[in-house]
Amino acid sequence: MQFEDLKKIHLILASKSPRRQYLIKELGLNFEVCIKDVDESFPANLVAQQIPLYLCEKKANAFEEELTNNTIVITADTIVWIENQVLNKPENYDDAVRMLKLLSGKMHEVFTGVCLRSKNKTKSFYAVTKVYFKELSDQEIEYYINNFSPYDKAGAYGAQEWIGYIAVEKIEGSYFNVMGLPIRELYEELLKF
Repeated sequence: MQFEDLKKIHLILASKSPRRQYLIKELGLNFEVCIKDVDESFPANLVAQQIPLYLCEKKANAFEEELTNNTIVITADTIVWIENQVLNKPENYDDAVRMLKLLSGKMHEVFTGVCLRSKNKTKSFYAVTKVYFKELSDQEIEYYINNFSPYDKAGAYGAQEWIGYIAVEKIEGSYFNVMGLPIRELYEELLKF
């Protein structure tokens, strides 16, 4: 498929994330946002990339009725993985503090699973990015949570916000993956789809 062909496809982005919407819009593709409530629980034995892959496929499977011959649904899920545990979205202030203290001064991995689904085909893939944080003070953590409310972000932070400016020492891999969507990989997979 060529870029011009992609512009003729009816793309549905199944995500309320403003960052994912922004990234796809910046690709120059036309899409609509359609959200469905999907239970985001996953089997306890899943680890690392298995979790977002499982969840993005679960989300894509909710769109059976919307699929036509000219429709592709895009679903995604992002997790933060550190010390063999998953950090999803924080439940409250204390949970956000706990997550940021755990990330402080360490390397963690951000995994995003993406699923493309059409009437006759499904393709899932993931990206991983290593992110290195400096040591964070209690004041920095409190300031960030109070001023940026990171409750809709895996690991309780957004790399594109203040915390990313002051905490991220180094990134190995896609920066956009840390924002929630490995956009280059998504573009390549759409062209192949």
